Amino acid sequence: MKRTKSRVSRVAVWMNLLILLAAGVVLPAAAAAAYKGSYPYRVGATVGMVSDIVSEVAGDRAAVTNIIGAGVDPHVYSPTRSDVAVLLRSDIVFYAGLLLEGQMTEILSKVGRSRPVVAVTERLQLEELIHDAETSHHDPHVWMDVRGWMKAVAVVRDALAGFDPENRAGYRARAEAYLAKMAALDDYTRRVIASIPQNQRVMITAHDAFNYFGRAYQIEVMGIQGLSTESEAGLKDINRIVDVLVQRKIPAVFVETSVSDKNVKALIEGARSRGHAVRIGGELFSDAMGKSGTYEGTYIGMIDHNATIIARALGGEAPETGMQGKLAPSH
Repeated sequence: MKRTKSRVSRVAVWMNLLILLAAGVVLPAAAAAAYKGSYPYRVGATVGMVSDIVSEVAGDRAAVTNIIGAGVDPHVYSPTRSDVAVLLRSDIVFYAGLLLEGQMTEILSKVGRSRPVVAVTERLQLEELIHDAETSHHDPHVWMDVRGWMKAVAVVRDALAGFDPENRAGYRARAEAYLAKMAALDDYTRRVIASIPQNQRVMITAHDAFNYFGRAYQIEVMGIQGLSTESEAGLKDINRIVDVLVQRKIPAVFVETSVSDKNVKALIEGARSRGHAVRIGGELFSDAMGKSGTYEGTYIGMIDHNATIIARALGGEAPETGMQGKLAPSH
């Protein structure tokens, strides 16, 4: 069944592309020369974590369009006709890579024949990536390790400097300023997660989006589903995690903004049936940031929110309003 759906999605993407080409949307010549057009030039970015980097580094030189919005799961997202139009009209395109945008892979490859299309994870070395034996793919959720995601900033900086060398100095300056903010975020996250009592330093979520977070900040992570939300969680998976909750007296589990909470609720019911009360510690941002225009709708706000929620729910110490005092007190 999944193969059939995937095949249908690919056909739909290519039909959209053909319709747009027939309607007169012309692909520009391959973008090898420096940009000579007017400002702001147009940038297409697949997910919020990528578009946020581009916006920070490009400043007012670019108009950035984020394709996959807040609360939308990129693992199963199928590009629409308007998404294809954004890509075709962009002067340069950025995406996460590592198969995060699985159903967009073919269209990104096609678009890349006529303008720069850049994977922001392209400089990560094999030893820096987490490999998933079940899928035989690398885990794409690199942004959960702030230090790892800083390499994505360098990719964007250099890609923009090569695309628009006239403004190279500005891209470098804005990238350095952003990297300094990210370094402070990394320090904050490390500190608040370390404040969680060791026996409770276990975060359980709907799917395996936090492996890089766990490795970077020394917290054990467990996802009910696998790397992709297309995978199915069975009774065995639920019972395995309920065993951990009960045996280690874990006080809280977490839901995600872009993933159904039904499996997490099943964990809570399973633990309750065995005499252990578990609560939902909060809603985390995993595959998508918060709403556009909010603090949580930025990469720094997203990670600040997650680190603060996790630390406080599991018995650690973190200010209620987060690293910069920008989180709502209800968090």
